[in-house]
Amino acid sequence: MKSLLVAGDRSGSGKTSITLALSALLSTTRTVQTFKVGMDYIDPSYLTGVTGRPCRNLDGYVMSPEEVRAVYAHGCRGADIAVVEGVRGLFEGAEALTDLGSTAAIAKQLDLPVVLVINARSITRSAAAIVKGFLAFDTDVDIRGVILNNITGTRHQEKAVRAIEHYCGIPVVGAIPRTAEMELAMRHLGLVPYREGQGNEAFLERIEVVKRMIGDHVDLDALLALARESLPVEEGSVYAAPDPDVRIGVALDEAFNFYYADLFDVLASFGAEVVPFSPIHDRLPEADGYILGGGYPELFGPELEANTAMREGFREVSRNGTPIYAECGGLIYLTDRMVLARGFMDANTEKTYELAGVFSGETRMPERRMLGYVVGTSAAGSPMGEAAFKGHEFHYSSVRLAPGTHYAYRLSRGSGIESGCDGAVSDRTIAGYTHLHPVASRGMLGHFVDCCRT
Repeated sequence: MKSLLVAGDRSGSGKTSITLALSALLSTTRTVQTFKVGMDYIDPSYLTGVTGRPCRNLDGYVMSPEEVRAVYAHGCRGADIAVVEGVRGLFEGAEALTDLGSTAAIAKQLDLPVVLVINARSITRSAAAIVKGFLAFDTDVDIRGVILNNITGTRHQEKAVRAIEHYCGIPVVGAIPRTAEMELAMRHLGLVPYREGQGNEAFLERIEVVKRMIGDHVDLDALLALARESLPVEEGSVYAAPDPDVRIGVALDEAFNFYYADLFDVLASFGAEVVPFSPIHDRLPEADGYILGGGYPELFGPELEANTAMREGFREVSRNGTPIYAECGGLIYLTDRMVLARGFMDANTEKTYELAGVFSGETRMPERRMLGYVVGTSAAGSPMGEAAFKGHEFHYSSVRLAPGTHYAYRLSRGSGIESGCDGAVSDRTIAGYTHLHPVASRGMLGHFVDCCRT
């Protein structure tokens, strides 16, 4: 198996579109396993869509080095090549003076050769200075080649390529023209998820255009020559799965689809059978517990409100003590109502949609955008058990719950629902803004499955 990592010199360098297209093109002749550095759902949805294999996340802040290696090795089974997409700039991380949580840290932990995407807009010789600085900044990171993005013509390309190869001694394997066609569909929290866009011809055509553009302007043979042969060794028994003895319903549709691929493997490792269902289209299935992940419930307010059987079903199972675990979009769904401000999502008036009402309170959108890592502890007696955890929050809403609401999470980093409190609890239902990685928080998921079993 071969491997390589595509990193950017900064956010907005174009690495997402480039990694997407490279993975799709390589998949025509090889089995490609993709990974995404950082806690992110949307980029992995594209990489999963174009390769047919679940993209997996690698986060050096949330996950231990052993967990990173275990996820990487598990994902790589049966693959011919692993393609890893970085996050932000190569050296951006959680701290100023260490590489904790950065793409560079993952590159070093997994011994991955790096192809650096440079935003070359309005620079030529200076591009060589940028590359040389990246090469010198941490010599343990193996930067082997460069792809230039936002090239405006032949002269621009020739000068930048010649300068980089002369001063830096590494090849430029691609030069992408500056064009609006390289941009993927966006909305208020980033890219439109791949699952949502699949039925849209214009969406799929844009991806085909990006693929053709990269195919025409990146030398795939030269790129593959930079890849390193590797044979990752799977560590431990994180994914060993016994026969299932408990059923867990997982909300999975247009509104709720923010899940890490490892969730389904980790649930299986605790003996759980996953039962997918749609809060938009279905009735609540019979199960021993339920998981409501994140997503975009604000786009489907009328449909979620119209499914009264689903809303009533959640209220009933929660009152009956059936365990429910909800993250972000799932938290929103479990409040009484969702209020969308005038002008948000192009609405001419304020819109209010009635939701499940497991928690007394409402969600308002938009509110202050929250993005970043969280660190906290979970209290004993909650459906997730007593634990220390790291996770991530990313939302554009504010949940306002009734006074006296009990919270199981206390955050030392991050905002949560209210002043560092997260994980609202009602009976055996727990819901918060915190997104947990299933491998890093495996013990908490195990405790939840045990609650479902008993």
